[in-house]
Amino acid sequence: MAASAPGSPDLPAPPPRPGAGPGRTRNSAKGEQTRARLVAAARTLLAGGRSEPFTTRNVAALSGVSHGMCHYHFQDRTELVLAVITDIRPEWILPLEAAAGGPGSFADRAERVVALLSRPEGAELSHLHSALHWQALTDDRVRESLAAEFRRWRGAFVTLFEALDEERGGGLDTVLLGETVAAAVDGLAAADALGGRAAPEAVLRTLLHALSTP
Repeated sequence: MAASAPGSPDLPAPPPRPGAGPGRTRNSAKGEQTRARLVAAARTLLAGGRSEPFTTRNVAALSGVSHGMCHYHFQDRTELVLAVITDIRPEWILPLEAAAGGPGSFADRAERVVALLSRPEGAELSHLHSALHWQALTDDRVRESLAAEFRRWRGAFVTLFEALDEERGGGLDTVLLGETVAAAVDGLAAADALGGRAAPEAVLRTLLHALSTP
């Protein structure tokens, strides 16, 4: 007697895989939505958008979930802060990486970088960066996570000069050049926050021109 082919009515349907099924999919989606609301609430409180202090209880209340549910997704305040660090990556690191590492010559990439960094930083993102630096002063996990993000951010400038190094046939200290520009951008951001009068676009163009001129 020949064996029945898969799906034949002679054989019973295979049991569902553990964890499979529409119920799990719905629960997973609901969990992701809850987590996203908690991260959004954490961003709001960290950025000073409300009068309440940044606590897990206040994050839960603002997001409309129970305090216990907040701790189900995030063990403590630090895990919420780490989630915020990850959440803002597409707003400042990924665009810079795309600008510096995208197609084109060094001049093309530099132009994209200057255009990107000349845009005013949104108030929420600016406040979040300040709050995250403050959190990093007293929390090793936050400091390590934030330091890794800034290494990645500075690495984008190194990538920019790697394009120039390739055009020149080698010999450039791309790390030193990239770190120099990154430090200058940090200084411009600090000056701008204090009402500095230097035009970021002009300063960046001047710096990149000077560093890329043989």
